[in-house]
Amino acid sequence: MTAQPTPDHLVTDRSLLSTKAYGTGQHLAARQSLYQWQTPRHDLPGIVVNELGDVRGAVADAGCGNGRFVARVREDRPDLVVLPMDVSHGILRAIPGALVADVQQLPITTGALGAVLALHMLYHVEDQAQAVRELGRVLVPGGIAIVSTNSRTDKLELEHLWRQAAGDVLGIQEGPARVQLSARFTLEDAPTILGTVFSEIRTIPLPGVIEVTDAEPVVAHLASYEAWADKMGVPFRETIERARERVNKAIEAEGVFRVTCLGGILVCR
Repeated sequence: MTAQPTPDHLVTDRSLLSTKAYGTGQHLAARQSLYQWQTPRHDLPGIVVNELGDVRGAVADAGCGNGRFVARVREDRPDLVVLPMDVSHGILRAIPGALVADVQQLPITTGALGAVLALHMLYHVEDQAQAVRELGRVLVPGGIAIVSTNSRTDKLELEHLWRQAAGDVLGIQEGPARVQLSARFTLEDAPTILGTVFSEIRTIPLPGVIEVTDAEPVVAHLASYEAWADKMGVPFRETIERARERVNKAIEAEGVFRVTCLGGILVCR
């Protein structure tokens, strides 16, 4: 089974993103928490800090979400001025110095930053080409943009699980696909999109396998898409509960439920 493209308006709606999807950090934290069960474990904030080794001055995190990367950069690199930004005021409340801003029109002077981060967020941007131009505009000569996203092959087991559970609820063999955020900006497509501004792009692939012996982390991940529940084409809660039953059955039969992951970080100059 291959991932199906997601209609743009489902994942770029500014009102929905700043309220139901990311009005708080709850849903994002649920998606992040699934990686606790991944082997190997990738320290994404640590990788970002390492890539910032030669950077001086100011760094912006555009689309900083719940501030996971902001906190780590501030802790490990207190010499840097870190500027957290996101379109959602609600998710920024606990992040000191955060600013509501859109990556398509950054409130930053041209050439002001040593680095800019755009981590797992460009798929939410309506005009990706404009966003990439903005990432390039705000950098000093030789500055870097650090971008992350997932492969189109990432977590296909969860897509299969959702369709099976949806099919059970609807009484058909296989239900409709769920909303897939990364489909608008995949690891495979990202170099072409970023390459319109950046001449050097280095990809750091981050493969792994998640194995859980309890259904709850998987259920929490699926439930974190609640903001798009009315776009899924199925009764959302009923499908979630059916997915729980299917995961529990797989654990009983095999001892674990496995999910294959492939994300990546792109370092752009």
